[in-house]
Amino acid sequence: MRGNGLTRVMLTLLVLMLIAGCDGSGGTLAAQPGSPPPAGSTSRTPIAAGMVTDTGGIGDLSFNMMGWKGLQRAEQELGTEPSKVESRQESDYAGNLERLAQKGCKVVFAVGFALASAVNEVAPRYPDTQFVIIDSDEGKAPNVSGITFREEEGAFLVGALAGGMTQSGKLGFVGGMEIPLIKRFEAGYRAGASTVRPDVRVQAKYTNNWREVDKGRELALSLFGDGADVVFHASGSCGLGVIEAARQKGPGFWAIGVDADQDFLGTADPKNPAPPSRVLTSMMKRVDNAVFTVCKELSEGSFKPGLRAFGVKEAGVGLTPLTYTKEQIPNALRERVDRLSTQIAEGKLKPPRTLAEPRTWKAPTQPTG
Repeated sequence: MRGNGLTRVMLTLLVLMLIAGCDGSGGTLAAQPGSPPPAGSTSRTPIAAGMVTDTGGIGDLSFNMMGWKGLQRAEQELGTEPSKVESRQESDYAGNLERLAQKGCKVVFAVGFALASAVNEVAPRYPDTQFVIIDSDEGKAPNVSGITFREEEGAFLVGALAGGMTQSGKLGFVGGMEIPLIKRFEAGYRAGASTVRPDVRVQAKYTNNWREVDKGRELALSLFGDGADVVFHASGSCGLGVIEAARQKGPGFWAIGVDADQDFLGTADPKNPAPPSRVLTSMMKRVDNAVFTVCKELSEGSFKPGLRAFGVKEAGVGLTPLTYTKEQIPNALRERVDRLSTQIAEGKLKPPRTLAEPRTWKAPTQPTG
């Protein structure tokens, strides 16, 4: 793989998904778990909506791709006119945002906190365009809104699943950049794992970038070599290497995907996925749901600018349907993870958001009923 093999597979899968407008498991966007219900009879006015990606582009099969899928769903269900511009480098951000505003987009989504400065620079010049920054609360103009996610909630759930599945008692985590956002993933993961298995050990490594697939593979193999049998990644395209490492190791080793449903990538033939998979589950970060929701509200005239957060309760984060691994997970464990998810949605359980908290945070007693 270490280069061309994985790259060819990823490019082929990307083309197939973009043509089909579906997720990796073969379902349509509208059928994805946790999606907001189909629109009712409310009167709508179709809008033009644009999206500027960060440098990972929609080929990350993850965060940026999920944003684009949200716009595709809005096109299908709301008649939204979608446009996208993929950024090659950070210096492209402001110009790309301006292009879409000049094009007449009612809303422009900036996918990633890295675009916040560019949005705050451009937005004042286009007061009739609503700018929405994904993963940021740093909007400084009246026409700038922010969407954040309670990543720690979804990470807690995959951690609980990993804690119940590990045979070695050792888990791994591969992060991208060492920033508070990714530390929320790590904190939730650690807390979830220790909730199910108090003696579990979690080792974390960081790629310090989002794009080097081979770096993700290298770190995952190192973690597997140190005894971990489940490795969760929150590292953009680097995570494709984490998944490849789990496939290379074979039965007894698992990867956990992130942002999009990456479960199919762990199957023997990702172009024609079928059980089993070496991806245990993926921590879905439903950027698609958030983008669709904003487009729906704008088309109905009910959108309110400002900051909003999406968590388990809002179908913003959560696990995949376990399409390829469900039969390998004990029923009791799946039921326990489901109960933990319900506790989070009801506000009875609040996973830690920082790495300082797990040291003093007490895991809840096993829920019953």
